[in-house]
Amino acid sequence: MSSASAALPQPGRTKAFLRLVMIEHSVFALPFAYIAALTAMFQSDKNIHWGRLLLVTIAMVGLRTFAMAANRIIDREIDARNPRTAHRELVTGAMSVKHAWTGALVALVFFLGAAALLNPLCLALAPIAVIPMVVYPYGKRFTNFPQAILGLAQAMGPVGGWLAISGEWSWDAVVLGLAVGVWIGGFDLIYACQDVETDREIGVLSVPARFGIPAAIWGARGCHAVTTALFVWYAVTTGAGAFFWLGLVIVAGAFLYEHSIVKPHDLSRLNRAFFSVNGFIGIALFVCALLDLLVRGLTV
Repeated sequence: MSSASAALPQPGRTKAFLRLVMIEHSVFALPFAYIAALTAMFQSDKNIHWGRLLLVTIAMVGLRTFAMAANRIIDREIDARNPRTAHRELVTGAMSVKHAWTGALVALVFFLGAAALLNPLCLALAPIAVIPMVVYPYGKRFTNFPQAILGLAQAMGPVGGWLAISGEWSWDAVVLGLAVGVWIGGFDLIYACQDVETDREIGVLSVPARFGIPAAIWGARGCHAVTTALFVWYAVTTGAGAFFWLGLVIVAGAFLYEHSIVKPHDLSRLNRAFFSVNGFIGIALFVCALLDLLVRGLTV
């Protein structure tokens, strides 16, 4: 390390860990856990139970934080060989593996603790939710479809949000979970396109690396068409009102915009599609779903 770089202030461990796990990306999955939880409350007694909603938040953020930390730890050698990811904290030394594992285990304890406080079924199923979070980073080593594992992991959010409130299995929540899983798997197909050459060089498996960027882009378009259909299915089975349907129109428009700015021969606006558009989709649908439930009688 040069004297100039050594003189630069290093971030604290907590700050470095939050950067490591990209805590702000909770915006992708958390809104859908809220939609499921609030719908379950509406169907139960039409009252918002703030304590349970707080526990859902702790559980979701805890599990996602554990998953991201484990992902970064497991992938640190791959990240070091990819110019795009070589700046990550475990590669540069801003965060040690020991401290990353400590943060991951603390997050896991919060997840399990929140699950235990919610209901026995949540606690019993909690270990199952952890499995795909750990398997996913290894997926790129043995399958060309690691995005499918990521989708399965993300699909558990809405299912867990519903279980947290009702304590009972719900196929409506499964439909919403599948929608979220296919959606996130689809936009991860787009995101993986930027690493095609590096992935091929170092042996990382993915749809773009195996089948090419055009196939991945078309795969993402297909995923988002399926996502839209699953959202419609969820709206029908839960008796959603006008505001939720308005949200679906907004989501469909966002999908069209996303795929209009990312093309097989032009990935220059990929980050806008990945971060801005997909973040907007989760927030927009949550706001519309909340308004819909409030109009239909959900009490704050």
